[in-house]
Amino acid sequence: RQKHAKRNMGFYKHNFHFREPFQVLLDGTFCQAALRNKIQIREQLPGYLDGATQLCTTRCVIKELESLGKALYGAKLIAQRFEVRNCSHHKDPVSGSACLLSMIEEGNPHHFFIATQDQDLANKVKKKAGVPLLFIIQNTMVLDKPSPKSLAFVQKLQTNQLVPEYQKQSIVQLKEKEGLAKREGDRRRKRKRAGGPNPLSCLKKKKKKTQEGQEPSAEKKKRRKRKRNR
Repeated sequence: RQKHAKRNMGFYKHNFHFREPFQVLLDGTFCQAALRNKIQIREQLPGYLDGATQLCTTRCVIKELESLGKALYGAKLIAQRFEVRNCSHHKDPVSGSACLLSMIEEGNPHHFFIATQDQDLANKVKKKAGVPLLFIIQNTMVLDKPSPKSLAFVQKLQTNQLVPEYQKQSIVQLKEKEGLAKREGDRRRKRKRAGGPNPLSCLKKKKKKTQEGQEPSAEKKKRRKRKRNR
């Protein structure tokens, strides 16, 4: 199990630049499952991911747990202990699953993990590249293997067909360097053009023509000399 997690973490570190502390967004279903299975998330998760973690949630998740009443009171107490990340639903709260999906839009720029037991939410997360998924099975936390979407994204990156989202922010800074590279390429091309056909070859052809043109005049002079001698 630990080797499985280490291999998957290596994939996200290498291809999507995940770094410690790992930010894990938890919803109410994950908190409820942890409570039912007596899992100490804060103590066990760093050891499983082999790195420091930041457990966090959103206001929408907490409000959703509050609206569900006593059935999820324990899950609400657990969620309230986590850091609250700002979402775009201050005035109009949405469901916990919709809120978490909005937090990983545009290529998951903040490198969030999603921890949930909601199968519908999990399926939607798998359709996004570069979003690790955590869930609980048989009293243990499990990091899901990279989704086909993530694998396809990395494959395209290796063939230079896509630019990763985390690099788009630095494109403006790299434009100057790219411009210099283009200028150097133009200079090299100009040098190649300068070393084209040798102009001396053209001169040789002209000399041949002049010699050929002078030959008949020379023959005429010899004939005239012969006539005079006679």
